[in-house]
Amino acid sequence: MNPARSVPTASVELSSQRKRDLLDHFETNSEELDRWREFNAAYHDDDRKFMRFLIPPGKRVLELGCSRGDLLAALEPSYGVGIDFSAKAIEKARALHPGLNFVHGDFEDPATLAAIEGPFEYIVMADTIGLFEDIDGTLRLVQNLCSPSTRIIIAYYSHLWEPVLKLAEAMGLRSKQPKINYIATADFRNLMDLADFEVISQEQRQLLPRRWLGLGPFINRFIAPLPGIRQLCLRTYLVGRPVRPFPDRKFSASILIPCRNEKGNIENAIRRMPKFGSAQEILFVEGNSSDGTFEECERVRDAYKDSWDIKVLKQDGKGKGDAVRKGFAAATGDVLMILDADLTMPPEALPKYHAVIESGKAEFVNGTRLVYPMENEAMRPLNFIANRCFAYLFSYLVNTRLTDTLCGTKVLLRKDYEVLARERGYFGNFDPFGDFDLIFGAAKQNLKIVETPIHYKARTFGETQISRFRDGWLLLKMVWFAYRKLKAV
Repeated sequence: MNPARSVPTASVELSSQRKRDLLDHFETNSEELDRWREFNAAYHDDDRKFMRFLIPPGKRVLELGCSRGDLLAALEPSYGVGIDFSAKAIEKARALHPGLNFVHGDFEDPATLAAIEGPFEYIVMADTIGLFEDIDGTLRLVQNLCSPSTRIIIAYYSHLWEPVLKLAEAMGLRSKQPKINYIATADFRNLMDLADFEVISQEQRQLLPRRWLGLGPFINRFIAPLPGIRQLCLRTYLVGRPVRPFPDRKFSASILIPCRNEKGNIENAIRRMPKFGSAQEILFVEGNSSDGTFEECERVRDAYKDSWDIKVLKQDGKGKGDAVRKGFAAATGDVLMILDADLTMPPEALPKYHAVIESGKAEFVNGTRLVYPMENEAMRPLNFIANRCFAYLFSYLVNTRLTDTLCGTKVLLRKDYEVLARERGYFGNFDPFGDFDLIFGAAKQNLKIVETPIHYKARTFGETQISRFRDGWLLLKMVWFAYRKLKAV
């Protein structure tokens, strides 16, 4: 596969004197820059480690401004392409990493990008966007190498560190740098918006970019990501996706209904279920009930077989999380949806959730019960307070505002769930609820997460399966678990 069908390798025509000066700086100081990389190994190691967290191995990756290709190689792509305007850098990259593809060219030149064979799953700009002549114009060109699921990763220095970095240069602790654009994160977001990208998440890393007998890595892993402190970090990472509306897209839906001791709600779930999507299937996953719920699911399946495609499964394990994994493994629809069998989330609201995914406005939809007023006794006061507290913590952990992580309604594309399931080993089988396995997995995949409010209803049959204190303790343990897996990486 040749990524550079028409890109010349002997010389590159640069569009401005500033770029020619930048090229002269990098080529003249090539050997010195290599020595500085070794001197600042702790900084580069931490940066590559976090990039590997954002970008799993085995993906199609394009890096704009690849230098000698060390970052691209560390990402272990299935197909990796690096572009750089320095002939010396490209020569080194090809020698150091012969299994990757390197292009000598100006990545702001439309002809260079037009010669690259896409699309890519990830496009990386690490410490290069400050060199751009036309940031939003170049991002618009990059759109041509994106699919709807492409993620763009932009890494750069915080402008707050500019005086510190200048002092480090003066003290001989950092190589002399060319003049670059120091741009605030708000300006990056605006420029991405102009180029039809939206920011999914933002993270700050590296409070102490030195080893200092192990103190630096400890602080960077456990202290630097904390709220408030992280705003002081050296590195900022933005993860974005292309904005692509899909007004004519039609998806089928698989509606999973986990049920245990919910006999009185099974038929109502079908009676109240609206028709939506190009096709629908309903999967009851029964959790070894003592009230005849499994038999009721089978009766309802047979009674409504002429109008609904209904499957009935029985859990092998315990807990809602096990039910969700079993049901989603058997689902065949394009969109996977969870409807709790207590029907406190009205089935009539499901088409709204389906439309959010179908239109491309989000890739993961989480229901929230805490926007509209609730029916009396729909949620006990202590549960309400706990939900608010945990919502704040989990919003910080996944870099997305969430008001109600425990709402049972979750919706995502089956293709995204299949990736989540394949990469579940990163988190392990940790979640008895079934909610956080999906939320954390969506955050790790950098999916666009959106909350959609529901009118939360009181139960009309049965009793809640949740213990406030036992499950509250599990949630506290899950906060610590998520901090280690999503922040202290």
